[in-house]
Amino acid sequence: MNTVAIVLAAGQGKRMESKVAKQYLLLKDRPVLYYTLKAFEDSLIDSVILVTQEGEEEYCRKEIIEAYGLKKIAAIVSGGRERYHSVFQGLEAVSKHIPECKYVFIHDGARPFITNEIIVRTYEEVKRSRACVAGMPVKDTIKIADADGYAKTTPERRLVWTVQTPQAFSFPFIKEAYEQLMKNEDGLKEKGITITDDAMVVETFTGERVKLVEGSYENIKITTPEDLKIAEAFLTEKADERKEIAKKKEN
Repeated sequence: MNTVAIVLAAGQGKRMESKVAKQYLLLKDRPVLYYTLKAFEDSLIDSVILVTQEGEEEYCRKEIIEAYGLKKIAAIVSGGRERYHSVFQGLEAVSKHIPECKYVFIHDGARPFITNEIIVRTYEEVKRSRACVAGMPVKDTIKIADADGYAKTTPERRLVWTVQTPQAFSFPFIKEAYEQLMKNEDGLKEKGITITDDAMVVETFTGERVKLVEGSYENIKITTPEDLKIAEAFLTEKADERKEIAKKKEN
């Protein structure tokens, strides 16, 4: 029981332009969140803590976890106002339900194309460096803008990555970093600092470097209606690949 995934499904998904939260939208007749949880169900991860919006715990339990026979969910807890509040609630649940945890993987519930290969790569790296995140080098040239919207600098493309999840850490290490964040939350707001991911918590409160691990260009986060169309195309392609493999075996 040394690896735990915290799956974040507490977002409202305002950019999706839908009354249904993005994690519950259907992809090929199954909710987005199902694919995310199933990926961890079939991986080396021992247990999963699911963080939902307040009041949605029972819905997730009946309509997703029980409906699809998912067995690794150790607890369902409600999230908070910001993403980092939800992560902290997940970490608190790990302490309560799985105190023997060594490594924790924090993952967006709206990233349904996490693969076993990414999870394995992340696990091997977190054992070496105790802090790592999945991501991919950018394909486009990036411009840093000034306050007036003019291009200010152009960073070297080979050094720029888009950050994904999972983000994996030694559990005691990330728990302590998040406790420091919660203690200093008001001070960060006064300075205008916004915490956008878990790696930033580590960088801000420990000074430790975070290792980048190869994710996948398909490991997208479903945020807009366009993302949903891309996700459907990915699923169709994967289904066609499985059919082709089955056909070859028959022959």
